[in-house]
Amino acid sequence: MINSISIALTGLAAASKKINASASNIANLQTTGSLKEGEQAPYTPITVQSKANVDTQGNAQGVQTKFVPKQNPFVPVFDPDSPFADENGIIGVPNVNLAQEAININIAKIQFKANIATLLAAQKLSDELLSIFDKKI
Repeated sequence: MINSISIALTGLAAASKKINASASNIANLQTTGSLKEGEQAPYTPITVQSKANVDTQGNAQGVQTKFVPKQNPFVPVFDPDSPFADENGIIGVPNVNLAQEAININIAKIQFKANIATLLAAQKLSDELLSIFDKKI
């Protein structure tokens, strides 16, 4: 029962990181920059990567989640008036898809609900177990 609680807590942490990544991407949607090496780069969008934690016997121990930069983080855009524009008027814009970020937020919401439900079920089982012990003593 304790294992299910710790697994659910790692799931809550993973969902929280997913929300944080989407929030950061949305907040920095217009943080442009130069595509030239050594100059101020545009915001690099992030995503999360989760990996199952297992003990030495192969038993589940939850998930470990970390932030990773997205593949193809920038999109070239023509904006000759930008201070970051190169000689062709091209700047870098973060490659953020708002529809995908909305989906990620909804997935995180479902993850939160599922892990909270797991914690509530563990609490009910614990209460029932303690109730049984009380009746026998």
